[in-house]
Amino acid sequence: MKKSVAILILILVIAIVGPWISPHDYAAVDFSRILQSPSLGGMHWFGTDALGRDLFVRTLLGIRVTLLVAVVASLVSLVIGVTYGAVAGYVGGRVDAIMMRFVDTLYALPFIFFVILLMVAFERNFFLIFVAIGAINWLDMARIVRGQTLSLREREFVDAAKLIGVRTPQIISRHIAPNLIGIVVVYVTLTIPQAILVESFLSFLGLGVQEPQTSLGALVDEGVNHMEGASWLLLIPASLLALILMCFNFLGDGLRDHFDARNGS
Repeated sequence: MKKSVAILILILVIAIVGPWISPHDYAAVDFSRILQSPSLGGMHWFGTDALGRDLFVRTLLGIRVTLLVAVVASLVSLVIGVTYGAVAGYVGGRVDAIMMRFVDTLYALPFIFFVILLMVAFERNFFLIFVAIGAINWLDMARIVRGQTLSLREREFVDAAKLIGVRTPQIISRHIAPNLIGIVVVYVTLTIPQAILVESFLSFLGLGVQEPQTSLGALVDEGVNHMEGASWLLLIPASLLALILMCFNFLGDGLRDHFDARNGS
């Protein structure tokens, strides 16, 4: 887990600092250097793309955008999912049944198709991507939080809060939510890779981040078109995307083992 955190921090630092080191701008076009292979000469460390733009700077920009979209979308799903699941689990009864049947109905919808329609019907921008991806991820979060809340509401400290007249919103926010931190933190670390994959898929379809901005998914899409003659356009962003996903998955597994061991002790 520590190695995963160290690698993610290193990638983030390089993504922030790297463009300052490179003399090239991410949107600067140089037709004299189209599809130049990676080399130290000319400061094109990752080579150039089909428009002669520096792939090193564009890859670092893609990492920034991909992580930003994934983290914010995960926070959106966190807020919606925890609130919805905690209310459903604590109130219980008919309210719980109705709320969870709504979740089951949403599960039956083809959300990728819904997201594609949303991106086509409205102007494509960062905010819309956040909403679209967050609208997919909160369902799993709500189910997990509801299950934990059903157990927590039977605990003695909740009964004590009821006896002294604490209202339901305060019980949920002060007594239920703090005890959900462990499972929520673990699930968020596993939600971020899912959000990264959804964003990459949308960008691969041309429905995500638009030029001159880019993301790792958009770079992979561009690399596929030149994989035979300029394989670095695909291998570099795809390798970094796989590394980031692997680190987040290892981080989530490590946190889960940590909280399981602490609860077991």
